[in-house]
Amino acid sequence: MSGSDLHPFYDLHTHGFVRVATATPKVRTADVAFNAAAILECAKDAAEEHVDLLLYPELSLSSYALDDLHLQSALLDAVDAQVEAILKASRDLAPVLVFGAPLRRNGRIYNCAVVVARGELLGVVPKSYLPNYREYYEKRWFAHGRGCVGLTIACTGREVPFGTDLLFEAKDLPGFVFGIEICEDFWAPIPPGTQAALAGATIVLNLSASNITIGKADERHLLSRASSSRSICAYAYSASGHGESTTDLAWDGQGMIYELGDLLVESERFDLAPELCVADVDTQRILAERMRMQTFNDAAEAAGRPEDRYRRVAFEHAGPRGDYGLRRPIRRFPFVPNRAHKLDEDCYEAFNIQVDALMRRIEATKPKCLVIGISGGLDSTHALIVAAKAMDRLGRPRSDIRGYTMPGFATSDTTKSNAWRLMEAFGTTAEEIDIRPSATLMLENIGHAFADGQPVYDTTFENVQAGLRTDYLFRLAGQHGGWVIGTGDLSELALGWCTYGVGDQMSHYGVNAGVPKTLIQYLIRWTIQTGQFDPGVDAVLGDVLDTEISPELVPAGADGQIQSTQSIIGPYELNDFFLHHVIRWGQKPSHVAFLAWHAWKDAKSGLWPIDFPDDAKNAYDLVTIAEWLEKFLKRFFGFSQFKRSAMPNGPKVSAGGALSPRGDWRAPSDAVADTWLAELADALPPLDA
Repeated sequence: MSGSDLHPFYDLHTHGFVRVATATPKVRTADVAFNAAAILECAKDAAEEHVDLLLYPELSLSSYALDDLHLQSALLDAVDAQVEAILKASRDLAPVLVFGAPLRRNGRIYNCAVVVARGELLGVVPKSYLPNYREYYEKRWFAHGRGCVGLTIACTGREVPFGTDLLFEAKDLPGFVFGIEICEDFWAPIPPGTQAALAGATIVLNLSASNITIGKADERHLLSRASSSRSICAYAYSASGHGESTTDLAWDGQGMIYELGDLLVESERFDLAPELCVADVDTQRILAERMRMQTFNDAAEAAGRPEDRYRRVAFEHAGPRGDYGLRRPIRRFPFVPNRAHKLDEDCYEAFNIQVDALMRRIEATKPKCLVIGISGGLDSTHALIVAAKAMDRLGRPRSDIRGYTMPGFATSDTTKSNAWRLMEAFGTTAEEIDIRPSATLMLENIGHAFADGQPVYDTTFENVQAGLRTDYLFRLAGQHGGWVIGTGDLSELALGWCTYGVGDQMSHYGVNAGVPKTLIQYLIRWTIQTGQFDPGVDAVLGDVLDTEISPELVPAGADGQIQSTQSIIGPYELNDFFLHHVIRWGQKPSHVAFLAWHAWKDAKSGLWPIDFPDDAKNAYDLVTIAEWLEKFLKRFFGFSQFKRSAMPNGPKVSAGGALSPRGDWRAPSDAVADTWLAELADALPPLDA
């Protein structure tokens, strides 16, 4: 969908995305006219897919495996003529084209990247490092480009910028800045692309020929991933494919695009047909990470500020605007491990970060016991799992874990039963303390209406119960020479969904403080699936997972409906999505909303975590996402920081971040959310509730 009436929110460019593609065109050895036509064919296909930047393989105009034919004047004249043909034919094509060609300058031939935008020749970048070992012999034909800075080159009768000091920048699309290196360049110890990134390129392109041998595809992935991660950029790689000369070598046409170490898309190798490998690069995410990662900026200073010596070639992109979707993998559950081949390892790692941290605290303080409140809900269940595993590894009996279930005014038979079953299955010391008499007395003492028989279930009513439970746990810890394990999780800390001070916000050590609700759910499933404990434990864990998430502080209504946490603060799966993108990447609310909409609008599309239950696969429209995001912003930025500023110790678990004021997150407790709310409101289209 496109048009002048389209709201800007739906256009990926509004949010700093650039649609990048690698191309594996048809190629015929030394047939320059044929290759030019193939380049244009891919360019037209890319234009139909609304691509902004299109990358071709090394020497794609002449073909790579030419040997001494590179030195033939007739071939080089044909290259010049076909560059002109491409310029004329691409005037009405939106994608910026970056293709390879051998070009002459001052009595030398250079292996070059040619950059074309809407029929304009923007500039030429020569290859810096020429392989001349094993099967490679490039120094026989080409001059290296190292030291070629501040120069121009005559091509198609035009004098255009030439050198390794070029960046190309779209004036009308902030963040769309790309640099170039060619094949062997990124095998060098200090790749030219790294310098381009330090100079300001958010996207680095690699035009490659790179013949295929066993295991080499993995090596390219390694280097591309490392380049994108180390240089904090997007990295696009395109290698020569079928049609190159196979006199002594073979070619697989590998194409891939990485962003900050994440693989966005890769091609089908050894494909006989021309192929486009398309992904949308998030330049705002890249730039935000550079602001956050001071090592990157220090490296730029240490390298002599490359931005001062690089030339920026500006162009008007005037690319397509419209609702063209979003072509990149978006994890609905960004905190949940999603690598199929590493699933067990990732879950093991997440779980054992908590276990090891708790073990260290036990070793350091030598408590006689661990005290934990067991509600039968997700958080206390997972904290108990961690505590049990820690005790097992320390060689201590699980009876040193003192579990207490403390039913209140709204505790259900289901959760109370689950709490007892859990404690019995794990073999902990188990007791029950009914807090209702104490809570009633406190409500009487403070003159609360509930004590007079009125159904007043306000925050005070809830906090009296939550506070008493914590008060009992601390007094019990003192009585038995132990300390209290906190059960509250990262999601609750983000939303302030905890009772401050003498409440579930406080403990001696918060093992779940770095684990969001969605990861806790998944780790409990993993615990069952991998048989971490015995079948008796697994059966109870399965029942806990099937229980509605509720604080159980307000009695059920006349219709039998229990208090539902997610109906009040929003689905945890959305809140965790919002949290990840806000604290890990610092993204604007509108950017988060755009990503969430594409991630969640269709339950049938995209990837779900492995073994995720079908009946739990939800979808949300933009109205719903905007509603809950607004509430998240109010709670996270404008309400709950004072609770986080005084939170107990607890381990960071996910690279997505934690909220400890001593670790990832530092913020004032008296800030307001107005800026974030205004940004979201201004950016969203009109929404019909």
